[in-house]
Order: sequence, then structure tokens, then C-alpha cells
Amino acid sequence: MPPRPPAAAQASAPPPATRGQLAQVRPPPAPCARRGPARLLLEEADLELDRGQPARALACAEEALRLAPRLVAGLRLRAEALVDLDRLDDARLALSRALAIDPDDAETLHAAADLYVARLPGDRATLELGLEYALRGARAAERRGRADAELTGALVLLAAMAENDLGESRAALAHAERALALHRGDVDAQYERGVALYELCRFDEARGALERVRAQKPEDAWTLHYLALVAERSGQGRHAEELERRARTLAPDELGGGVTIARADFEAEVRRAVAALPEVERRALQAVPLEVADVPALDDLTAVDPPLSPSILGLFRGPSEGEPCLPEDGPRCRSVVLYRLNLARFARSQADLSEQVRVTLLHELGHLHGESDDELRARGLE
Repeated sequence: MPPRPPAAAQASAPPPATRGQLAQVRPPPAPCARRGPARLLLEEADLELDRGQPARALACAEEALRLAPRLVAGLRLRAEALVDLDRLDDARLALSRALAIDPDDAETLHAAADLYVARLPGDRATLELGLEYALRGARAAERRGRADAELTGALVLLAAMAENDLGESRAALAHAERALALHRGDVDAQYERGVALYELCRFDEARGALERVRAQKPEDAWTLHYLALVAERSGQGRHAEELERRARTLAPDELGGGVTIARADFEAEVRRAVAALPEVERRALQAVPLEVADVPALDDLTAVDPPLSPSILGLFRGPSEGEPCLPEDGPRCRSVVLYRLNLARFARSQADLSEQVRVTLLHELGHLHGESDDELRARGLE
């Protein structure tokens, strides 16, 4: 057997599987401009983030962590730099480690809440986790007293954002107003307040809040969108169309969906959806009037507390089929309503509108059969 070559000689030759291939190597990180103890390196990382230099901030944070691997502030600043570099999985890991070391560090909880509420895709589980981080962070910041009012305000604002997205509008309103009390005139808090007021059917107050946002950010697409919804409910159809058209021009990827469909065409779409239902559901509908309306009536929305969202796609009125009708239910004890403008706005295409009409019908029939929203969500009929 020939003698084994020395280790240096072995390392110099690439293994056969990689010969002749191009290797993808991440470029070396930008150097940290400062040298010294971890504290100074973290100060530099913070400054680089403020300057919009996340690569340099990352280098400084990582250098600090080489000196002190369990430094929570270092892990947090590293995560914030990674977020700005769009390395979200790495940022999530850094924040998880920081919170494992100190679960109640308010700044780290703020960074985690911001990641889960404002940066990652907003599915329900992600938003719920972000909300928990925001609420825990706000409690931690409040324990420090008046000195951390700015951080508390930022955390309760993130809570309001998550709660609005989760449909918890009453809690969102309380947190948005708390954020405004701590950061008077904050435009983002005012926007979240306006959205919460709209969802709570307090339309005049919502218009006032959103107009204050528009005065500071006249080209904010989502503000214009909600103002369009308020105008639509006020019977200002032409003004609503102008606002919505401008909003979609400003944010075509987020607001560019929706279809236009006349009342007669929509009713024909509903008839096709009913004809395609399973036989058991068609029989159930024979005993329940099916109505079409443009938008939900205020009385229907405010019949429960908290009110239903004005953006609902459909509604089942009355008790489930297993419960008796009461005299106060009136002669039409049960009924199903589909909302043309809400469904048309929600759909991304004509084919999607057909699907949304079908799903909404099945959802409302589920309520007729006594199913809860959670049970319907589990069946994919949210």
C-alpha cells in the first residue's frame, strides 16, 4: 500500500465531485469600522443600522458576539441587521436564542414582534405569536417606568397592527389609542385607530381618523382604500370609486385585485353556485331564503357585540336548524345573504369570484347546520 500523503497535500486537491464546478460562496462580510470591547462594537452596530448599513451592522454585532456569545443585545442587533438583509430565517433563530437567554428583554421582544407582525407573511399563527411578543414586551417596558415610554408606544402599536389583522378590533382600538397617548400625532397609530373604528362600524370617527392620516400621507394606498370603503357605505359611490382607483394605482400588487360585476350578473352567478351545491345543501336552502345585497346593513352588523366586520362576504341570520325560532325572530326566522360588492372586491378574477361565492354559501350553510367559525375554518371554509 503506498504511503498516505501528508494532510496538507490532501487538502490541496478538491474532491472529485467538485472538480470543474463553480462553487457559490457568500462574499466576506463588510468589516466593522470600530475595534474594542463588545460594548463599543454594539454601539457601532446600532449606529450602522441607523445609517442604513445592515451589512456593516451585522459585522459589528457578530464581532461583539465572538467576544461575548450570550450577549442578548448582540443577538438582537444581529437579528435586526439580518432582517434588513432579508435573511429572515437567520433573524428568527437569533431572536429565539436571545429570548431563550432573557425572555423579558423589552428591546428583543420589540424586534421579535416587529419581525412576526410586520415582516413575515401574515398567516394567523404568525400574527398571534407576534402579538404575544408585543404584549409581553409592552409589559416589560412599562415596568421600567416613564423612561421607556417610546418603546412601550412602539410595542402597543405593533399589538394594534396584529389585532387589526386578526379581527380583534376592540383590542386594536385600545392599543392604537394608547400608542397615540404615548406618541402624540403618530401617523401609523392613527391609521390603526382608523381601521379599528371602521371595523367596529363607527364610520364617521373612522373617516376623521383616516383623513388625519391622509393629511400627513396623501399618497398612502391603504388609507385611500379605507376611505373608499367609508365613502361607499355613505352612499358616495363615485367618490368611493375615485379613491379606490387611486389606491390601486399606488399599490397594484396589494390592492389590484377585484372584479366588476353588475347586480343581474352576480345574481346569475349565485344561481349557478346553488345549482352546483350537493343535494343535501340544495334541500336545506329551500327552507332558507337566499338574498343578495351590495353591502351589509348596519343593523345586521351591530346586532352582535362586538359588531361584525363591514367587509364580511356573507351572513346567516337566525338560529341554527336544530334550535327553535322565537317570536322576536319574525316571520322570516332564518335567511342567508351574500354581499355583491364585498365578494367582488375580495375576488382576484372572475373564476375566483365563482369560487368565493361557492365557499361563502357553504360557510353560511354551515352556520345553519350549527357549525362555529372555528369548525368551518378547520374545514377550509373560513
